[in-house]
Amino acid sequence: MIAKLTGIVDSTGTDWVVLDVNGVGYLLSCSNRTLSRMAVGERLSLVVETFIREERIVLHGFGDQAERDWFKLLTTIQGVGARLALSILGVLDPDQLTRAIASQDKTALVRADGVGPKVAARILNELKDKVGNLALGPAASAGAPAGKGAPAAVPGASPALADAVSALVNLGYGRSEAFGAVVAAGRVLGDGAGVSDLIRQGLKELSQ
Repeated sequence: MIAKLTGIVDSTGTDWVVLDVNGVGYLLSCSNRTLSRMAVGERLSLVVETFIREERIVLHGFGDQAERDWFKLLTTIQGVGARLALSILGVLDPDQLTRAIASQDKTALVRADGVGPKVAARILNELKDKVGNLALGPAASAGAPAGKGAPAAVPGASPALADAVSALVNLGYGRSEAFGAVVAAGRVLGDGAGVSDLIRQGLKELSQ
């Protein structure tokens, strides 16, 4: 199995790159985000995920290990194949994808070509427990889920954090954007910060 390739970028297309490694050209499928960081003639290293099909070997290239890990995680979801996973990674980097799933931001996922509301909901539902605490870090302590009629809970979030995210969303910010700002605010203010303090600090984070 090929796990990494280092060579010269020979040519690129809409979803592929040919990497010349000591005179051998390897064709790799890549996300648009990874392709946008390449230039023909430059030396490049790509982390590789090898798919062995009945008739051929397919190589997928990634700019770093985090992108490859997300690709492998996404392709465990029913209905999400390699092409769809690369499409998602083309519009959301690993950090943005973590925040989108932790904050249950369906809108962020459907920006990717081929991802409809049903597929987005399935991804959010199946991965929320795996990435919620990863996105939150030390910013929030465990809290009870929001009750009926309350804002949708963020996995692993305190009620104050979830309420602050909801408030920023109501002000017109995207859910992932609001989530990231409030998490950053929680790190600045520490445990026990109130909703109003989180909102004010979150707005400062957004203004930066």
